[in-house]
Order: sequence, then C-alpha cells, then structure tokens
Amino acid sequence: MHPNDPHGGSRRDFLKTGSLAAALGAIGGADALAAPTPGYRGNKPSLQHHRFGLNYVPSKNWYFSFNDWKIADIREDMARMAELGIDHLRVMVVWPWFQTNPKTVSTAHLDRFDQLMQAAAAENLDVMPTIYTGWLSGFRFDPVFYHKEPFYTSLQWARAQSVYLQALAARMRHHPNFMGFDIGNEINVQWSDKIAQGDAWMRRVFQEMHALAPGKVHVNGVDNSPWFKEDTFSREALIATQPIVALHCWPFWTGAGKLGGPLDKPYTHLPAAMAALVRSHARDPAKPVWIQEFGVCNVEMPEKDIPRYLEVAVEAALEEGVNWFTWWASHDVSRQYEFHPFEYDLGLLDTSNRMKPAAHVYRRLAERWRGKPVKPARTPAAPPAVRNDDATWAWLTAHMGYRARPASGQQS
Repeated sequence: MHPNDPHGGSRRDFLKTGSLAAALGAIGGADALAAPTPGYRGNKPSLQHHRFGLNYVPSKNWYFSFNDWKIADIREDMARMAELGIDHLRVMVVWPWFQTNPKTVSTAHLDRFDQLMQAAAAENLDVMPTIYTGWLSGFRFDPVFYHKEPFYTSLQWARAQSVYLQALAARMRHHPNFMGFDIGNEINVQWSDKIAQGDAWMRRVFQEMHALAPGKVHVNGVDNSPWFKEDTFSREALIATQPIVALHCWPFWTGAGKLGGPLDKPYTHLPAAMAALVRSHARDPAKPVWIQEFGVCNVEMPEKDIPRYLEVAVEAALEEGVNWFTWWASHDVSRQYEFHPFEYDLGLLDTSNRMKPAAHVYRRLAERWRGKPVKPARTPAAPPAVRNDDATWAWLTAHMGYRARPASGQQS
C-alpha cells in the first residue's frame, strides 16, 4: 500500500480480505528487475518537478495495432515522439483484447506490450499503462463476460479484474521505465455507480496495485465529470487515494465554448482552474496535479489557433503550479476509420510522423520546463458549496477572473 494513502493498510491486511487472496498468492515475492534497456537513462518521476508527455495513439492502425502487430511502426513512433522533448507516455491497454476470459490473459498481447515498453525505453520514455479500458475515443470496448453483474460490487468482476491486473503487473515490474498504473481511461464513462460503491472499489484496486507494484505512481484517470458533479467517485476519495491527481481538461466537452471563444479564458485557462479546484477541495495548495489529458482540434477552432491555445494553456497551468502535462494525442487518426470528427486531428504528429505546428510549441515548452521544480501555487478560494455544472463553472470563471463575453463578441 502506498504510504501516503490514509485508507490503506498492509499487504497482509489486504490478503486477509477474502476471495482475492488465493489469486494474489500466485504472484509470490518481488522479482529482480530486468537489466535496463540500452539507451534508457532512468527517468525519476518526481511529483514536484515538471514532466511533459503524450497520450500515445499509434500512427499506423490506431490501437488496432495491438491485434495486427508491427513493432517497426511502434519503434518509429517512439523515435519521433522523443524528438518532442517529452519524458513519458500514457498508453491504452484495451481490456477485451488482453483478457480473453475471466481466468486467462493473452500471452501474445502481453508479449507485444513488453516490446512496446522496450521500444519506449530505448528512447528514454517512461510509460503508464491504463488497465480497465474500456472507454476509448468514443467507443466502448467491453469484456465479453459478466455483463449482467454490477461492475464495482460483483465478486465475479473482482476476481477477473484481479487476474488481469496480476498478469500486467508481473510483466510491467521488469521494465525500469514503468511509471505505474492508471486504473483505466475514463472508467466512470464506461461503468457508473453510486459514490460509495465507486470509492470502495477504487480503494481496493489501488491497494492491490500498490501491493503488486510498490513504489510506483498509480492514478485513476476519470473524465471531468466528478469534478463538476456527483459521478461514481467522490472528489475526496480521488484526492486521498492518488499521490498526484489526474485531470482530464477538455474545453469542448466541459462546455467552455458556451462561455467564450477558443482563445478566451474558459478554453485556455481550464487546466489551470481545474487544478486550483482540486487543491481547493483538498485544502492543500501544494497537492500535486497532473493534467493527464488536454487537447483541441481543428473542428472546434481554426487550425492556426491551436498552437496559441496550447501555449497559453500550458503557461497558465505552469503559473498555477501544475506538476505534469500529457497532451492528447501523440498522433492523428487515419480517416480510414470511423470516429467522432474531433478524433482525427488531435495529434501533434500526423499519421506519417510529421510534426504539426503545435508540436514545435510543445517541444519548446517541454525543453524549457521539463525537470524544473514546480512553482508554489496560490491558495485558492473555498470550493463551491453546490456540486453541479453551473456552480462549478461559476467557481472556475471566478478563479480565472473572467466574465462571459457580451453579445458583441468582446470580452468584458
């Protein structure tokens, strides 16, 4: 268990909790780490120093690439991403492709993820895999089992989840560039429940993650909803169980466009203000915050404005004392696939691995700030008393010092 988690206990306490003990017992003691991959210089994921990374979207064949594996394409992607001055990647593990049955995990897919980890290490990139994904780029990827069972409370689901997590942990702990696990990609979108059930499940999963991969950074990359309203996980539990709070700050999907244009503060200062909101709820202006997803595309704003949006958003968040940044996404998505129109052009690199204008901005920011100490943040106001979209947006815009534009289109 992570020593900073007030809800945790010892591994022995966890193993006493019942039906998961036998499964965890198969893991045994800690294995020696494999020899470092040649070229890997050993990043240290300090919570109090800036990190810059990307949410990896493979340039060729999207995440379907895990089922039609070409390691040469992955290696090329890694080399091009490393040129942007980043130090880490968040990588989606599409659950039903990896766990084919409640009791079995695909060895072939685990082998492919091993190769991805090695390719990333060769470029000095750390990696955080998501686990129970789930929801990705607007599609649901459901495991084939237990659809009628409640996800967060079913013992059958818990056993299957544990088998899967064990298999991934057994592979990941051999890689020196393994950062830790993300519970899933916006898991509250895929499976929702009452707060009590969601919080209890999250605490159990984190406890198992810390038992299987101690000393790593484990987070829960939920979408923005729990920070705007009541949704599956409480703000209090998200703050208490994560050493660094992972935020998904999407201007379009949070409704920022209703309050201003793409270069107005509701758009550009959303990551900074959401970080302040977290710290307000935490009553701790130094609580580490990770802007784990943020991005825009040419459907919601003129393409020429994207580099400026990126620059202003990051600089505002740096001023707010945000710790880590991970842009969505590394690469555009081929139009041979059917996705929401927003999904195709979110990358800093195109599908041919060419840098787009915003990539140059991100590289400059990453090279300037990566590894530097985080600036102390100002103490935010008390959190909103009401937990709904309107009250949360009122708090955020007040923190930004922003008033909605009048009808003329000019900010007042």
